[in-house]
Amino acid sequence: MYDIVVIGSINADLVFKADKRPNPGETLLGNDFKTVPGGKGANQAIAAARLGSKVAMLGCLGKDQNGVFLEENLKINNVDTKYIKKVNDVPSGVAGIVLAEGDNSIIVVPGANYQVDKEYIDKNIDVILESKIVLLQLEIPIDVVEYVIDLCSKNNVKTILNPAPIQKLKRSILDKLDFVTPNEHEFEILYGSNNEEKILKEQKNKLIITKGSKGVVFSDGDEVINIPSLEVEVVDTTGAGDTFNGAFAQSIVKGKTVEESIKFANIAGAISVTKFGAQGGMPTLKEINEFIKKRKV
Repeated sequence: MYDIVVIGSINADLVFKADKRPNPGETLLGNDFKTVPGGKGANQAIAAARLGSKVAMLGCLGKDQNGVFLEENLKINNVDTKYIKKVNDVPSGVAGIVLAEGDNSIIVVPGANYQVDKEYIDKNIDVILESKIVLLQLEIPIDVVEYVIDLCSKNNVKTILNPAPIQKLKRSILDKLDFVTPNEHEFEILYGSNNEEKILKEQKNKLIITKGSKGVVFSDGDEVINIPSLEVEVVDTTGAGDTFNGAFAQSIVKGKTVEESIKFANIAGAISVTKFGAQGGMPTLKEINEFIKKRKV
């Protein structure tokens, strides 16, 4: 049995660093370029595995050099890759990332990630339903995400959905989830309302809204609770949300409360932005404990 099964994307991130973003039709000279492993699914799997969870990754890769690179990286980070499907004639997914002006802009080309289908899910149904929690995002086909949520709900398997990149989901699907972790923009699209406090209370201990520098909010049903962000020296914000989700899942699996899990994930996310790359700053449990001791949080 796995602590966490992540079903999602596995990408190669092509990262460009520059002082500013180009305007339409403009060419700029950049400062640096790197190819690093990414994909929201793989990122979240690695974030949880580095913290000690037993994690399996489900997704698709092309039979190309990026596929070899990405699978090896998952293995190095103690994520089980035996269930990953290799597909013919479709390249592995890639993301073009521009780091400039203290933030990132990203274009994702799904490639093999969109070969994740219901047949693949059915083939791996046992490992999914035997896990303690299933972690999902929206970089694979939406009908497959909904199919997994429905299966898990019928079989009493806990689920977390990080709804990014945002797509509209049926309310009936949202209701079947155990946890939903949108940012502010994603929250408005998902729930179709700006009455944040009311919806948070209705979705008590389930809806967790991440707000970057403004922290994280959720409700215990009686009040809306804000977990403030932590001040750190920001190097690269790519992957901070994925780190948060992986760490949150790990903490929930360990039996912590929602509030405790958010605080833990908040620390993990803060540490992650202090280094380059979506996965480069994802902390180990030792690093989190050292941070807690040093900062007295």
